[in-house]
Parts: sequence; structure tokens; C-alpha cells
Amino acid sequence: MKILITGNKGQVARELQLALAGKADVVSLGRDRLDLANPNQIRQQVRALAPDLLINAAAYTAVDQAEQEPEAAFAINATAPGVLAEEAAALGIPLFHYSTDYVYDGAKAGLYTEDEPTNPLGVYGSSKLAGEQAIQAVGGQYLILRTSWVYSLHGRNFLLTMQRLLQEREELRVVDDQVGAPTWAGSIAQATVELLEGWQAGNRRWGTYHLTNQGGTSWFGFASAIAEQLKADGKPCARLVAIPSSEYPTPAKRPLNSRLDGSKLAHDWGIRLPEWHVALLECLRQTR
Repeated sequence: MKILITGNKGQVARELQLALAGKADVVSLGRDRLDLANPNQIRQQVRALAPDLLINAAAYTAVDQAEQEPEAAFAINATAPGVLAEEAAALGIPLFHYSTDYVYDGAKAGLYTEDEPTNPLGVYGSSKLAGEQAIQAVGGQYLILRTSWVYSLHGRNFLLTMQRLLQEREELRVVDDQVGAPTWAGSIAQATVELLEGWQAGNRRWGTYHLTNQGGTSWFGFASAIAEQLKADGKPCARLVAIPSSEYPTPAKRPLNSRLDGSKLAHDWGIRLPEWHVALLECLRQTR
């Protein structure tokens, strides 16, 4: 089986390449060979490679910068997924596509299910929602996988930023009124492999699913868990101070609650990701 993965240097793409090693012929392309802002290049590469499965792990993820660059965000997050869906449909192959919790406005108190009304607060969430809609308009074989608060040991993410700042500063102020599920890219990759195996075994329950580590916490809670591990390793660690979002204004507004319900994925595909703190420990174990 040949699998084409977009965004070869991204957090999820890196973990996918590790998880799929020895299981498939993986071709992972970065922007130099597959620029998602270039529809013609997308079509040329997909047709030339003719994969058996297409996984879109690339995205415009600069949430705040997207407010100043809406055209770039929509080109990569909205137009490109539609083109990928068209090419996948033409080849008669599935498309796995990762989306985000930011398609919701965070006004709900409980967990969001897949059929809840969407209402993104900023350009990033709006562009990702438009990408979902573009894929759905094409139809065919697709999985839209909404995840949240993705981190890993590579790239730019909350985990690595907190590890650095906690060791550089004496005090660190972190938002405590935004809640979600920190999700390790390794958990996403493992679940994707299980989806692949389910499809090979005959499962055809295509559609939109929530794919996050279980449970939830605030950014402050996430930072506190990271701090605990630094202390356990005997490393210096700043004092954490919880603050409301109002004390940390950003160009893009974030949902106060973006916890996603993963029960549909468990019911239809038999996949349930680990608790977020368990996944964090597994991720950090790799650094040792």
C-alpha cells in the first residue's frame, strides 16, 4: 500500500511516518514538493504518485497570524482540502484529514459532539471549517478528524514552549479559563494507524469524528503537569500563576471550552485514545 502524507515536517506527519514504518510505502511531502497553496501542484503530485490512501496532515496553524493573513489561511486550510478530496475521489481512494476544536465557539458547558452547531471565533477556525465543508461537498470516502491542543517533541507547540519558559523564568502566568484536551501527536498517529487497519478490514463508516486524548484541563493545568515533570527530573522550574483570558489578550479569540466527545469514534471504529496526562507521560518518556 502506498500512502501519501502532506506536511512531512509537521508534528502529526512526523509521528505518522514513525507509526507507519514497515506497514506501508509512505511518501511524505513538504511544501517544497507539495505546496498546499498551489492547487495545480496538488493535482500534479497526487496524480503522479497515485497513492492508495491520502492523509492531509498539513495546515496553516498560526492562529493569531491568520487574523492578518486570511487569504493564506483559507488557501491552505479550505481550498487545498477540497482539491485533495477531488483528487482522492477521482482515484477512488480514501482521504484522512485533520481538523480542529476551533470550529466551535466554546459557549457550551459540556463536551462537543460531532453534530453540534459550529461557530468559529476567528480566521483559523473559519478556514478549517471551510476545509471540512469542501471535503463534504465532494463526498466519497473521507474521514475528517477533529483534534485539539496538539503537541509533540518537535516543531513549535505548547509543551516545548512551556518547558523552555519554565526553566528560564522565575514566574510564569498562564490562562486558566480555557479548557480542552491536550493531544499528543503520537496518539493521533496511532489512532490513524488503527483507522487504516479498520478500513483494510472493511469498515466504511466515513464522516466526521472527534479524535483527542481523553479528559480535559486548562492551559494552566497543562502547564502544571509539564512543570511537575520538570521538577521530577530535577530541573529548575518557575512558579506558575493562573490568570483569566482577559489578562492575556491575543489577536484571535479562543473558545473557552473546546472539549470534544470521542464516543462516536469509539462506537464506530473501536478506537479510544488514552487520557491526556497518560499520553503526556508517554511523550516525555521518549526524551529519556
